[in-house]
Amino acid sequence: MSGDLTGFFYGTLMAPEVFFSVCYGTKSPPAAIQALHSFAPAVLDDYCRHRVQYADYPGIVPQPGQSVRGVYVTGLTTANMQKLDDYEGKEYRLDTVKVRLDGDEEVKETKTYVFLFPKELEDREWDFEEFKRDRMKLWTRNGYCEGDIKE
Repeated sequence: MSGDLTGFFYGTLMAPEVFFSVCYGTKSPPAAIQALHSFAPAVLDDYCRHRVQYADYPGIVPQPGQSVRGVYVTGLTTANMQKLDDYEGKEYRLDTVKVRLDGDEEVKETKTYVFLFPKELEDREWDFEEFKRDRMKLWTRNGYCEGDIKE
């Protein structure tokens, strides 16, 4: 059953394989489960994304004039959100934000995970393509290991 909750993901969870591993325990759930969710490119204004030190994942923090590209996901249930909260852990706070969907500039209110420890962020931007190429296989083997992966 599809839920009516939404989220904006800007890191590892932009990869459907990671999202499904976290929410359903497998990177490739049945098509009926995959069909419950839509993934649309979106932009979050007035935030910036950086690599977390010594980690494969990013964090975002408020920063006027900057923007973060990510994915707006629909169909989330309260059970999905609990698994996502567990995945993100105590390094992140779930905040309500507004994102712009690509193409039509439509604005959606949604939830995203904001990093709580800005001093632990590197100066450089986190690179999704680099993550997919070099690290994603480690994050999607047999689901995920709690504590090993983050937003």
